[in-house]
Amino acid sequence: MRRREFMTLLGGAAAVWPLAARTQTAMPVIGYLGSASPTAWAARLQAFRQGLSESGFEEGRNVAIDYRWAEDKFDRLPELANQLVRRNVAVLVMSGSVQAALAAKAATTTIPIVFETGADPVAVGLVPSLSRPGGNVTGITTLTFETGPKRLEIMHEALPAANPIAVLVNPTAGEAVGRQATDLEATAAKLRLQLLKLHASNDRELEAAFSVMQDNHVGGLVIAADPFANSRIKEIAALALRYGVPAIFVNPQFATFGGLMSYGGNIVETHRLAGIYAGRILKGEKPADLPVIQGTKIELIINLKTAKVLGLTLPQSLLGRADEVIE
Repeated sequence: MRRREFMTLLGGAAAVWPLAARTQTAMPVIGYLGSASPTAWAARLQAFRQGLSESGFEEGRNVAIDYRWAEDKFDRLPELANQLVRRNVAVLVMSGSVQAALAAKAATTTIPIVFETGADPVAVGLVPSLSRPGGNVTGITTLTFETGPKRLEIMHEALPAANPIAVLVNPTAGEAVGRQATDLEATAAKLRLQLLKLHASNDRELEAAFSVMQDNHVGGLVIAADPFANSRIKEIAALALRYGVPAIFVNPQFATFGGLMSYGGNIVETHRLAGIYAGRILKGEKPADLPVIQGTKIELIINLKTAKVLGLTLPQSLLGRADEVIE
């Protein structure tokens, strides 16, 4: 080989080797968009990372995660989703919010999207079919909105003399939350209960809602499921205790934080499953081939310590059906 040819070959190799090294060491990036905050969703994030680990991925070792948080400001979701799309992440994970998932779907038709939501993904337009989602979108859904009427029935069973019952709704959370309120109103009519509908989309309105409950001598509270309420479960549980209001919510953490009862799907578990799906997509599977997972496990948790503080005696029939009784 002539010297000039050898030097040309060597120079070309020098240019290629660093690129090859970067390709081998570069980590895929997951774009994670949450509608609340990392503090509020600490348990969910832990479960998500566990799911990733089960799929062979560990944050900082062989995958990076770029987080965006809307801090309960839903109007920020489209821009945050677009930021992640512009970064060209490998997978988009839209957690705990229909609005976040819809924002991601509007932002890209090519980057794989994994959603986690309590809404019906077909009804809200995320996928055309649960078994064959097609396109670039799949995810996890749990029985959240559908169990709202049952939460009202459980409250009525626990406290049959309680009337009126308040329902706390975030008016900025979209159509899915509006449907919850409609379903609760229909159930209240069947049970011959007066339903006091109160709005709260920020901390000031939340405090004011409990003041209205006190003025109206409500006998119980059903909290409509939405990301804002999920991000304030500790605060709502504390307010319910302070104002002496028996309350029920979908999130199982609500009862562990001092709320009277929780009834709904296991939200932490659905985030673990979202982590598994994100890992599978990173390994090369396509969202179109991954059916939407429907969480089917429903848990009733009762905080008996809170019942005693509130001076309540709950029926044994209800306590006997509980998956967990906190004593």
